[in-house]
Amino acid sequence: MSEFTIKDKVAIAGLGETTYYKRGAAPVSEFRLALEAIQRAADDAGLPVTAIDGIASYANDRNDSIRVATALGLPELRFTNMFWGGGGGGGSGAIGNAAAAIVAGFATCVVVYRALAQGQFGRFGATPAMRAISGPIAYTWPYGMSTPAQWIALRTRRFMHDHHVSQDPLAAIAMACYHHAQSNPRAIMYGRPLSRAAYDESRWIVEPFHLYDCCLENDGAAAVIVTSANALRGIEPHLAGSRLLKLPLFAVGQRTADAARLAGFDRVISADGDAAGLRDSVLASARAKELKKASTLLYLAGADLARDLAGELGERGFNVVTHTTYRMIPVSNLPRDACDAFAANRIEAVLHYSRRSARAFLEATRAAGVEISALAVPQCCISDAVASVVREAGAPQVMVAQSPDENALFETLDRALRP
Repeated sequence: MSEFTIKDKVAIAGLGETTYYKRGAAPVSEFRLALEAIQRAADDAGLPVTAIDGIASYANDRNDSIRVATALGLPELRFTNMFWGGGGGGGSGAIGNAAAAIVAGFATCVVVYRALAQGQFGRFGATPAMRAISGPIAYTWPYGMSTPAQWIALRTRRFMHDHHVSQDPLAAIAMACYHHAQSNPRAIMYGRPLSRAAYDESRWIVEPFHLYDCCLENDGAAAVIVTSANALRGIEPHLAGSRLLKLPLFAVGQRTADAARLAGFDRVISADGDAAGLRDSVLASARAKELKKASTLLYLAGADLARDLAGELGERGFNVVTHTTYRMIPVSNLPRDACDAFAANRIEAVLHYSRRSARAFLEATRAAGVEISALAVPQCCISDAVASVVREAGAPQVMVAQSPDENALFETLDRALRP
């Protein structure tokens, strides 16, 4: 993988939106819309808004970053950036800039926002009257090319000609957008589906674009919070006063519970086991009326799940939102020292914490040619499910912890090492 990648190093932690209004119908100022969207994004991320130390936007948003930071009471603004150009890919570009700032260490929590109130400032994308014109627009505006639809029309028409593309794909894109709007009550076109006949009968804006090929310039604002993918460590300094700390936290084991208490959570319930124990712990709290059965649960989990905990709780009436906070990547090769130690019988036991890590261990020892030596020593497993992996591989000495937690696994190791 390229050393320049930012893949898996940042995450979108929160999303905030205001109500969307028809063009010119927003009842409040553009600045207020921006602030509301940012506050909602911070709330969605479970962060105090003061955790934000970077601001990014696009398409020449009028809400100056210094003014926004002052209004929000940000204690420190370490990064601010504007993505050049208009809409389309501008939003993604601004998020990319925010991600780059975090990876580079310029900021730890960047908000990306865009707000629009056309009743306050005039229609977005409209061509203003000008007494004189200069620069690049002098070559386009006087000739009827002053809006994005007009600029893109020439390129699109040439592409359609060169590649024998009909109007059908354009119609399909427009209809797909309106189709998805029917699932979003906040969408301006919610309840107003688009048919192919209505698309074909709509007026031309500039060929090959009909009315429905062009986006709606609605009033409103949206914001996303971008932060480090090391979620818990990244937000721990900002958890003071957060509403998340007031919620009950269910931990799969004692180590996770201790880390949660250290982060400031005071209602920590440890399942002292595995995912099944975590499920049972949640259900027990519901039976004891400590947790409402209709509650929404945030499930922080890894990318590879051995058990569908969200599905099991969902079947029992809970609304579970799963958020992936980490991903385990198995090593393909054992260190040379470890291979030499297995071959020389210097390793006395192996600890297995999960089925996935056990399989990775078997593959690595097999690739190194030390599988027989590695399986000859006691294999200490945290559960029967993990033990089945090494048993099937032919391990003669498999020991299982009395309960699926690390303390019990260490006790199993002690038994294995006794003379």
